[in-house]
Amino acid sequence: MAKLEDEAAQSTSALGPLVGLTREDIFGAVAVMLRETASDPQRLMKHSQAMGQDMIKIMTGQSDIEPHPKDKRFQDPAWQYNPFMRAGMQYYLAVQKGASKWIEELELDELEKDRARFVSNMIIDGIAPTNTLIGNPSAQKMAITSGGLSLIKGLKNAYDDMVHNKGMVSQVDKRPFKLGENIATTKGSVVLRTEMMELVQYAPTTDEVYEIPQLTIPPQINKMYINDLSPEKSVVKYQLDNGIQTFVISWKNPTKEQGHWDMADYVRSCREAMEAVSKITGSKKVNVSAGCSGGQTAAMLASKMAADKDDLLGALTLMVCVLHPKQNDIEAGSLVSENGLKLARRRAEKKGVIKGDDLARGFAWLRPNDLVWNYVINNYLLGQDPPAFDVLFWNADATNLSAALMGDFLTVFETLAFTRKGEVEMVDHKIDLSKVTSDLFILGGVTDHITPWKATYRSTRLFGSKDVTYVLSQSGHMQAILNPPGNPKAKYYVQKDANKKLPETADEWLKGTEEVAGSWWPFWMEWVQARGGDKKKAPAKLGNKEYQPLDPAPGLYVMEAC
Repeated sequence: MAKLEDEAAQSTSALGPLVGLTREDIFGAVAVMLRETASDPQRLMKHSQAMGQDMIKIMTGQSDIEPHPKDKRFQDPAWQYNPFMRAGMQYYLAVQKGASKWIEELELDELEKDRARFVSNMIIDGIAPTNTLIGNPSAQKMAITSGGLSLIKGLKNAYDDMVHNKGMVSQVDKRPFKLGENIATTKGSVVLRTEMMELVQYAPTTDEVYEIPQLTIPPQINKMYINDLSPEKSVVKYQLDNGIQTFVISWKNPTKEQGHWDMADYVRSCREAMEAVSKITGSKKVNVSAGCSGGQTAAMLASKMAADKDDLLGALTLMVCVLHPKQNDIEAGSLVSENGLKLARRRAEKKGVIKGDDLARGFAWLRPNDLVWNYVINNYLLGQDPPAFDVLFWNADATNLSAALMGDFLTVFETLAFTRKGEVEMVDHKIDLSKVTSDLFILGGVTDHITPWKATYRSTRLFGSKDVTYVLSQSGHMQAILNPPGNPKAKYYVQKDANKKLPETADEWLKGTEEVAGSWWPFWMEWVQARGGDKKKAPAKLGNKEYQPLDPAPGLYVMEAC
C-alpha cells in the first residue's frame, strides 16, 4: 500500500505540453513503426528468428532471461519456482527485449525513435501477465486464502468504478476525507470573492507577524488546499506559525460558459488579489509563492507588473515549475506534435473546457504501470481498497481547464515565450522576465517526472534578479513541496557558497552543492522572513472594512466538483 501511495504521489496531474497530446499523435507513432518495419522484411526476419531462439530456450528450460531488479511485478517466489509461471514470465520478458532491440534498429530519427519506445512500452506494459488473474500468483493466493472473497470484492470495486468513476480504476479511497473537517482545517476566511476566484486569509497563530504578507497562487487544474492538507504537512500552518501573514487564491472551477477565461484574465485576478492583500495588511509589498502551472501564471504576472512599472511584487518563490521547456524533458514529450497541438486547441475550443477527469485519465495512461495497472492489480485482482491518502484525495479532486487558458499554456510552450525577451506578446504586453528584479527562490524535485529538476533550474537564467536561490528537494513532484520537518528521510541540496552566482547549467550547480539532512522548509522560511520586513502586532481580525470576512476557509469554490 505504501508503494502505491508513493508511486501515485510522484505522478500527480500537472499542466504542460501534454495537455496538447492527442490520440492522433499516439496512432501516428504506431503507424511510423509499422511503416518502417514493413520497409525492410529482412530486418523483420532477423528479429523474428532471434525471438524464436529465445522461445525455444524458454520451452526447453535453458533460458536465462530475468526481470530487471527494479521491476516489482515479478517479486512473488512463484515466478522463480513454478516452472509454468517462470516460463510465462520469460515469454513476456522475451517480447519486451525483442521489441526494444527491434526499435533500436529502426531507421528513425531520435525523436521518432523516442515516440516508438514510449508507445511500444505502453502496449507491452498492458499485456504483462501480472495484469490478469491467471498470470498473477499473488492474486491467486489471495483468492484461495480468502475463500474467493477477494474476487467478489474485486468485482464490486470494478463495478463501483464503472458506475461512479467513469470506468477509470480508483487511485484513492475518498471516504475518510471531508474538506473543512479533516482536510484543509486551518482557520481563516474568504475576504474577497469574484467570478474567477476567492481570496482566503488565514488567522495568525503568533502574537507578532512580519509586515510583508505572502500570497500563494495555486495551479489552475488542482484545488488550493494542497497547501493545507493536514496540520502536520500544511504549508499554510507552517507559514502562520512562523509569523507570515498568509493568503491563498482559490480558483473557480470553470464551466463551458467560462471557457473564454485566458491567461490575461487569470493575471488580472492575481493582481486584484495582491491589491486586496496590500490594503488588508497595509503593506506596500506582497511576496508571492506559486507551484507548477501556478508558477507559470506567477511568472507572467511578474513580467506584466514589471512592464507596467508596478512595484507591488516583493520576493517570488517558484516551486516545481518549468518556464523553459524542452520536448525531451519528459518521457511522453516526444509524442507531442505541432499538428497534435492544433487539434487539441480546436477540440478544446469546441467543448469550451477540458474536463478535469478527462485530463486525469489521459495523464494516467501515460504512466500506465504506476497509475493504472498497479491499481487494477490491487483493487480488482487482490480485492483491496485503494489507499486512503490525502495527497491522492487532492489529486483526484481535479478541476476543469478553460479552453482559452489551455491555448495560452500551449502557446507559451510552442513559442518558448519566457525565454525570448520582448518577442512574444501575451497578457497585453511583451513578455520579458529580464525586467523582473524580485529576489527569487526556485525549488526542484530530484525524482520529479512532471517538471524535471534540470528543467526547473533553467528558470534561474531567465530573470533579471540579482538574488536567486535554487534548492533541490529529495523527492518527486508534489512530494517535493510537501516535505515538512520531521520526515526522517528528507534531505535537500543547496549551493555550498551562498554568495556565489549560480552557474549556467544544472550539472555545474550540482557539483558545487552540499547535501543537507531534513526538510527544506526551515531554510525557505528563513529566506522568506529575511524578506518579510519588520515585525508588528498580529491583526485581531481578518479582512477590513472594504474586505469583510465571508465564508470560513477553505471557502466555497473548493467544494465544487467537475
